[in-house]
Amino acid sequence: MPAMLPVPAVSAPRLAGVLASSLASLSGDGNEFGLPAASGAVVVLVDGLGAANLQARAGHARFLASRMSRRDVIRTVLPSTTAAALATFTTGRMPGEHGLVGYRVLDAARDRLVNQLNGWDAGMVPETWQRSATLFEAAAEQGRPSFAIGAARYADSGYTRAVLRGAEYHVAASFAERFEAARLLLEREAGALVYLYVPELDQAAHAHGWESDRWLGILEQLDAELAAFERRMPRGAGLLVTADHGVIDVPAHRHVFVDARPDLLDGVRHVGGEPRFLSLYFEPGLADAERSRLVAGWRAAEEHRAWVLDRDEAIASGLYGPVADEVRPRIGDVLVAARSGVAYYDRREPNRKPEAMIGQHGSLSDEETRVPLIRAGAYARA
Repeated sequence: MPAMLPVPAVSAPRLAGVLASSLASLSGDGNEFGLPAASGAVVVLVDGLGAANLQARAGHARFLASRMSRRDVIRTVLPSTTAAALATFTTGRMPGEHGLVGYRVLDAARDRLVNQLNGWDAGMVPETWQRSATLFEAAAEQGRPSFAIGAARYADSGYTRAVLRGAEYHVAASFAERFEAARLLLEREAGALVYLYVPELDQAAHAHGWESDRWLGILEQLDAELAAFERRMPRGAGLLVTADHGVIDVPAHRHVFVDARPDLLDGVRHVGGEPRFLSLYFEPGLADAERSRLVAGWRAAEEHRAWVLDRDEAIASGLYGPVADEVRPRIGDVLVAARSGVAYYDRREPNRKPEAMIGQHGSLSDEETRVPLIRAGAYARA
């Protein structure tokens, strides 16, 4: 097992409990985060807003920063990427259970890599590939209305079907339109559970970096909209703001090209995952000695700047939570999780556009895995 692997304690507060706690609060039931009873709940998930990102720019997000204390930081999942994290958020289950264990993962039955955000097709049925019931479905069983608010392009995507099933989807484009839709739902639907998705910060980070003026401007706009929304929302309704992962900036000179070491790819059939969290899948039937050679080779080459684990080590460490038998092959045979500020790329890929991304995430660093859980409205701390 790699030394000093940053595995959170089992009891550490996690993203998996956020939506479940909000749902419980609507019935006045006890919950993981101690949320008080609420007449309605809005949970805003800001894609890419890590706790470290917010703390570093607190002066530009006065509403969020004023509500955030050290206790208001939780952990997301491994890998710290949207496909895995949002599924955990909406199901309350870890990736090893719900099955979305990364960005590009192995579909062993078809001997291919599949993109779990936007690569859904007839061979990858969302309702079964994502194995767990959602908390929106649980709300429906209780007779409680639940809603998701987001952009039109996400309304009927495969990923939406996988992770938002059970929620009624409402299309809204701008920040103002999304928050207004949430306010109206709270007023019209007694006891509503409302999920509101904000992708703009993550998009700006990928394109320009989280330290860019573009990212900062979006943060300021979002902060102002959240402050205004809290003032307008019905008395008795609770508001939570959280995120799926944080972001670090990786300049081009910190790119590591895995194809520069063909000896470490001899026996590797697929290079999946993402730049901060490689998932390497071996050739079927590869001899044990060759498997051991590859694991040892990757460790010798990369352990000075990455955590390198084999599949069994990752599962045994609890990084994915309990892992179902059908999910196990989706996890890489070798996992290379960047520890320093690097990103891994394969120049043999037909599409090299991802190399232009500046903001990155996916690995185990605090910057990527620590996210805020900010309470407002009826949930605000006394």
